[in-house]
Amino acid sequence: MISKALKNIFRIPDLRDKVIFTLLMLGVYRLGIFVTTPGVNRSVMEKIMSTKSDGTLLGMFNMFGGGALENLSIFALGIMPYISSSIVMSLLAVIVPQIGEWQKDGEQGYKKITQWTRYGTVILCIVQGFMMSKFLESLTGSAGEVVVNNPGWFFRILTVITLTAGTLFLMWLGEQITDRGIGNGVSLIIFASIVARFPRMFFDMGKYLKEGMIQPHQVVIFVLVMVVTFAVIVFVESSQRRIPVQYARRSSNGGARQIQNSHLPLRINVSGVIPPIFASALLVFPATVSNFFNFSMGSLQAWLNPGGWLYNLLYLALIIFFAFFYTFIQFKTEDVAENINKQGGYIPGIRPGKETVAYINTVLSRITFGGALYLCAVCMLPDLLRNKMGLPFYMGGTSILIVVGVAMDMASQIESYLISNNYEGFSIGGKGSLIKSRRG
Repeated sequence: MISKALKNIFRIPDLRDKVIFTLLMLGVYRLGIFVTTPGVNRSVMEKIMSTKSDGTLLGMFNMFGGGALENLSIFALGIMPYISSSIVMSLLAVIVPQIGEWQKDGEQGYKKITQWTRYGTVILCIVQGFMMSKFLESLTGSAGEVVVNNPGWFFRILTVITLTAGTLFLMWLGEQITDRGIGNGVSLIIFASIVARFPRMFFDMGKYLKEGMIQPHQVVIFVLVMVVTFAVIVFVESSQRRIPVQYARRSSNGGARQIQNSHLPLRINVSGVIPPIFASALLVFPATVSNFFNFSMGSLQAWLNPGGWLYNLLYLALIIFFAFFYTFIQFKTEDVAENINKQGGYIPGIRPGKETVAYINTVLSRITFGGALYLCAVCMLPDLLRNKMGLPFYMGGTSILIVVGVAMDMASQIESYLISNNYEGFSIGGKGSLIKSRRG
């Protein structure tokens, strides 16, 4: 049973130390959320953020930061600048030959990419930190109270330094968790940020139910949709399209060649949560910039209002576009076909070379289209349900996607440790894993 597997975690010294270290580092991160940036009025910011929709870029930053923005924490920028820099480096690898060569150089190339990713993180932090300082100076509460006590260049420079240091500390924290803990550190930081918002959501749900703002049947429908959404995400993220591959091997005694059957696993959703994050950021970016610099965008801002039909249509189109774009950046079919050929393998009925590349591209395109539609459904249905039923609390599909995906990856790593040490994993009666790896 799962409870037995959880007990087994603490019977393996190495795994126990990794789990404890991960929890301690996440605890340090959560404590840092409540360390306020110098020169600001935190209580005024909390009142202002309570009126901000989670559909805005500020709401997205606050969600991924676990409330750091509304607390005006030193972690207000969160880990997003590092993620954005990593994604930009992945995109540049397609158009910059030097970066593409680094990806093929193994450990040395990885170190160079990591170094330039950190440089990009610093640049993004400086730009976003300055924009944040200007934005904070322009904010006032409902009664005219200000967020920044002493605006000016000293405050702006201090804010840029503080927020940049906060993000770099989170980057270091994530790397420590990856090296010495369980799971991907950056993903776990975002996971902890989103999960930390759940208690408040359930508290608000109970308060609104008690005050009669929502009805019991609305809560039941909402919970059922969330459960189904979780189940669909688990099913799709653990699903694979397996392309059969055969390898010709000579027997050890030099006799006739033997055929070994294998497969090439293709995940349904190779791009992960990148498409909805990029799509959201692009759509709310114009309105956010106009707020930062205090200029009107006229009808464009009204058309791109979150929840409107044009916004939803563009959102779906961008998700599908980025799903295909990022999948074919990450999964290089030419390299895969070349590796299969070098190892003496072939796809039955398909000639090696260009035909193999074309076949893999065709299969990948089909499953990516299905994965893109799945992303659209997961990201849109919770929002449509909330708007249709008039629910006053927020639970976005992107958040659910991140939480379930990171939880599955972490459970998969823990299960690998348990099985390698002759313990049962997350299974029932020791037969068949309940957690399938997403690392196809």
